[in-house]
Amino acid sequence: MSDNRQSLSDLGAALQQQQRETNEGDQVETSADAYLAGDVQEPVQRAPLRAQEIDKFGRAYATGRRKDAVARVWLKPGSGKITINGRDQEIYFARSTLRLVINQVFGITEREGQYDVICTVKGGGLSGQAGAVKHGISQAITRYEPALRAPVKAAGFLTRDPRVVERKKYGRAKARRSFQFSKR
Repeated sequence: MSDNRQSLSDLGAALQQQQRETNEGDQVETSADAYLAGDVQEPVQRAPLRAQEIDKFGRAYATGRRKDAVARVWLKPGSGKITINGRDQEIYFARSTLRLVINQVFGITEREGQYDVICTVKGGGLSGQAGAVKHGISQAITRYEPALRAPVKAAGFLTRDPRVVERKKYGRAKARRSFQFSKR
């Protein structure tokens, strides 16, 4: 009877020790260099990288949307020139805030001046078009460099903003505003 108790307690201690080792192993992230050098036996599980999606011209294509605007974006390595509907970004988006919106993706990924962007955008206003171009650039850069997906997704640039203008209802002046009330 005492032998059974002893073996059970030994088994319990061994299980606790094994659990402690696995918990410690999960918390420590290993670098790829340490793994390749043979210093670490088992790497931490990460999501698999997606395949690079480029066309025969060496460009990555993506579609971005925001409000009623739709942007078709082609991204390729270059000097950092952004062309929208055949015009330079400074001419098409005259407001500096709209240009900042477009360039946010390159700031997050630390790729300023490394990619040329050719874009056609239709629908909506300038603000919606800038958001659509940003969404398209985010999608395209993750297709060209799949390793950049994590920081772009963490910044929230891959999510399409679902907010759109509410439709006008009959019997109303606008979407919700009533007609002016007249007492007499």
